[in-house]
Amino acid sequence: MQQVTKVDGIEVYSEGEGTETIVMIHGWPDTYRVWDAQVEELKHRYRCVRFTLPGFDITKPRRAYSLDATIRIISYIVNSVNQKQKVILMLHDWGCMFGYEYYMRNKQAVSAIIGVDIGDAQSKAVRNSRSLSQKLMVSGYQGTLALAWAIGGPIGNMMTRSMARMLKVPSPPEFISVKMNFPYYIMAAGEAGSYRTMTPFAPKVPVLFIYGVRKPFMFHSDSWADKLAAKEGCKVVAFDTDHWPMLRQPERFNEVVLDWLVKPADNDEAAEQDAAA
Repeated sequence: MQQVTKVDGIEVYSEGEGTETIVMIHGWPDTYRVWDAQVEELKHRYRCVRFTLPGFDITKPRRAYSLDATIRIISYIVNSVNQKQKVILMLHDWGCMFGYEYYMRNKQAVSAIIGVDIGDAQSKAVRNSRSLSQKLMVSGYQGTLALAWAIGGPIGNMMTRSMARMLKVPSPPEFISVKMNFPYYIMAAGEAGSYRTMTPFAPKVPVLFIYGVRKPFMFHSDSWADKLAAKEGCKVVAFDTDHWPMLRQPERFNEVVLDWLVKPADNDEAAEQDAAA
């Protein structure tokens, strides 16, 4: 049975009766609904918690949330649902960026991480791996979304939904709006504190990294993935999909996640070592 509570104005959806809690954080241009297939499968073994990122809800006022404000709200939500135990993070796209940062600031609160399609996206290694045409594609779509945010209103919405169609986004268009674009505006204009203070993601807890290969460019470097895969308890899995493996191949995605969750390294021991580092 789904339970809905409010934390700092954010609706938080909880489902499942498991002793472990999975906190699911989506990216652009999605909402909590992107995890429907995962909750349906995982709720029989885990307590699944999800929410729409602050600023992404089409029904809420348009607002840009700084990095600190976003992490603070995630912290409030995790603290409200963790039952005084470590949580598992399941992250995608901007959810990875924010979830990785949350982990780096709250290592003692996380037992394992499932990252989807975003690795060391802002690293020099990723930038150097891209061709000129790929760099132009990245700056093109991100710049368009940043400009749409600056314009706002019906024109901003039209630009955002047009870009979503161009990128073949699977999320329902009725939930997509220009309000979701503030991270790109912050990144482009350096507003609201920018994201330059983000801590490089250096996990010491078990990590499952799943990514799609059918994309014009990657959001991780080969060296990062190889290093992660070599770590005990960690795993890297490529899917024959685009940026949304959990939506394109939900059955396989859930199978990979469940198989890994029951076989990772000793999460508690790893988390304790990480918190002490």
